[in-house]
Amino acid sequence: MTPPQGPRRDGRHGPRLGWDKERRVRSRLAIRTHAFLERHFPERRVFLKSDTDTRFIRLKPATQLFAYAGATVIVAWAIVATAVILMDSIGSGNFRDQAKRDQQTYQERLNAMARERDARAEEALAAQDRFNAALEQISAMQSELLASETRRRELETGIEVIQATLRQTMREREEARLALAEMRAETQGSDRAIAASVPVQMGLMAEALAETAAERDMVMNDAMLALTQRDELEMEIRLMREQNDQIFRQLEEAVAISIEPLDKMFRSAGLPTDRIIEQVRRGYSGQGGPLTPLSFSTMGEEELSPEEARANRLLGQMDRLNLYRLAAERAPFASPVKAAVRYTSGFGWRRDPKTGGRRMHNGSDFAGPHGTDIFATADGVVTHAGWSSGFGRLVKIQHDFGIETYYAHNTRIRVKKGQRVSRGQHIADMGSTGRSTGTHLHYEVHVNGKPVNPMTYIKAARDVF
Repeated sequence: MTPPQGPRRDGRHGPRLGWDKERRVRSRLAIRTHAFLERHFPERRVFLKSDTDTRFIRLKPATQLFAYAGATVIVAWAIVATAVILMDSIGSGNFRDQAKRDQQTYQERLNAMARERDARAEEALAAQDRFNAALEQISAMQSELLASETRRRELETGIEVIQATLRQTMREREEARLALAEMRAETQGSDRAIAASVPVQMGLMAEALAETAAERDMVMNDAMLALTQRDELEMEIRLMREQNDQIFRQLEEAVAISIEPLDKMFRSAGLPTDRIIEQVRRGYSGQGGPLTPLSFSTMGEEELSPEEARANRLLGQMDRLNLYRLAAERAPFASPVKAAVRYTSGFGWRRDPKTGGRRMHNGSDFAGPHGTDIFATADGVVTHAGWSSGFGRLVKIQHDFGIETYYAHNTRIRVKKGQRVSRGQHIADMGSTGRSTGTHLHYEVHVNGKPVNPMTYIKAARDVF
């Protein structure tokens, strides 16, 4: 390298003084570095001897420094890699243990939910048995009530016949007495000719009086017997009324016990019971019969007895119970899945499983095995059965009272649009179509076009069915 030229003192060009100084500094630095390396890494020679020749390799301090640094780096890398592997092994062991614990916890929760489901199913079966027993008891009591009412009417008719017979006998006895008095008056005021015939007439009269007396005694006996029978009939009627009153009380209690949980179920779901009952009544109001002649009465409308009025009220309550039963079949008071599933997401705001953002979830998610049967939760008409963006394979069912249910992400649909389905009918198989992270059922309930929490209906039904 040619040093830079500069003016000298004598005016001629030559090397600059700064360049010489810099070179001297560099030389001193190199000498010190070499001395440091010589002190710590003295020059070494490695001899390689063979049968005919001997050679050596000279290891300079710089070469030894590079070799030492390389060995240090390799050892450090080995230590760090070993530590990382050990930490990864320990961490993976902890993760496996944690996964096992989580799996055991989930299994315990699933077992607890299965036990709770079995308990609810047993309670539902017991409630259904109680309901059926109550209906059978009501039917039997109603039959007994009608039979007792018929018997009471027959007894009242018999009493009226006996009383009419007694009054007719008493009138005949009074007429006989009047005839006897007239005959005595005519006998006292007649002449001798008539007096000659008096013995014959008296004989006839004596026979008539004897017959009348016999008839009177027989009438009196019949009257006494009728009074005795009347007392017995009155006692029997009183006992029958007490028995009817007991039957009425049992029927009223049974109907009240049966109506109360149904009414509570509808109210807990936020449904107006009076409007729903009236709508069901209009749907089941068919009447008819052959045309008969008109009949008119001048006595006005017959007033009902207390027993008849009470029976009519009871029949009205039983009709309301039947209307509740019909309404319950037409509202989604049931679970869409009957197999063992996991409740993975509820109704309301949640963290979106794909984007992580905060979004509204309009239904409930039930995760289960692929192909799990899905059932309709109420009677209705299928309004959609096919692919829908986001929902995948979707089934929509329109029910009464402005209620509509959604069954989304199915792998297979088993109904068609326009088909009428019943509660508990198999409508689809569980899958993971559409916007889904795994096999599950997305279930929604809409009332008048507005989504509501489906668990409100499912939990309300658990207390009744």
